[in-house]
Amino acid sequence: MFNHTTVTEFILLGFPSRPAIQVVLFLVFLAMYCLVLLGNIGLMVLIRASPHLHTPMYFFLSNLSLVDLCYCSVIVPQMLVNFLSEYKAISYIGCGLQFYFFCTFADTESFILATMAYDRYVAICNPLLYTVSMSQKLCVLLVVLSYIGGTLSALVHTCFAFRLSFCGPSIINHFFCDLPLLLKLSCSDTSLNELLLYTYGSSVEIISSIIIIISYVFIVITVLRIRSAAARRKTFSTCASHLTSVIIYEGTLLFIYSRPSSWYSPTSDKYISVFYTIVVPVLNPLIYSLRNKDVKDALKKAVATKVLAH
Repeated sequence: MFNHTTVTEFILLGFPSRPAIQVVLFLVFLAMYCLVLLGNIGLMVLIRASPHLHTPMYFFLSNLSLVDLCYCSVIVPQMLVNFLSEYKAISYIGCGLQFYFFCTFADTESFILATMAYDRYVAICNPLLYTVSMSQKLCVLLVVLSYIGGTLSALVHTCFAFRLSFCGPSIINHFFCDLPLLLKLSCSDTSLNELLLYTYGSSVEIISSIIIIISYVFIVITVLRIRSAAARRKTFSTCASHLTSVIIYEGTLLFIYSRPSSWYSPTSDKYISVFYTIVVPVLNPLIYSLRNKDVKDALKKAVATKVLAH
């Protein structure tokens, strides 16, 4: 799929500025990436080490952390290298692989967020049947299907994008190889690719959003039937972290990829992309730990055990 081109590499403009500012940006994004590594790996280890967190909700959360870690790691290391390099190039094959893995993990995250919404629906609307309905076998199946869905979506977009001819220029006004900008550089007919992006590509986010919306409609109806105001707040607070993640992540993705090509603005889209590529992986561990009593209790217990061991 990499034979129909005269371009052997692409230039990622990133965030053009003076060298001193490039160093500052390097340090800022390096700190954010360290937070991504620390937060997501720490959350996965904590869930794995705490028996009382071995529930469907935290099983999905650990996979969400894994996906956040993976798609951020596909993009940020190359971006950090480019901050300190005068020649900000990525090979043709490297660009294809970067987009493929980014698309795989980004779409997988959308499916996992939808799965987490369904899990909250079952827990709140059918609490007596929760352990039966959300069996370990079903949880594993839902996560596997999420990864398969993300992989197939990425495979379709990557194969159709890199069958195109790229005759130059090869400058991408972004910090990673993103599909809309790649299509603008092609000297082939990209109408099929744009159709796939607006239909098949957008359908991943739209289907995930529909599942989330339907789940929360039933959750809200169930919560409103609870007579105690304190009980309503406590019940709905279990969904607050998930809703925050959904609004930030799905909102930015739908805005970026579900618009006509004439609406694209490389400069503004580049800054918006920072939210779902870097900010969301930083925030998710904080959102789910600071607003979750079970996670905070598990963390306190782990720290106390470590202190006592020393």
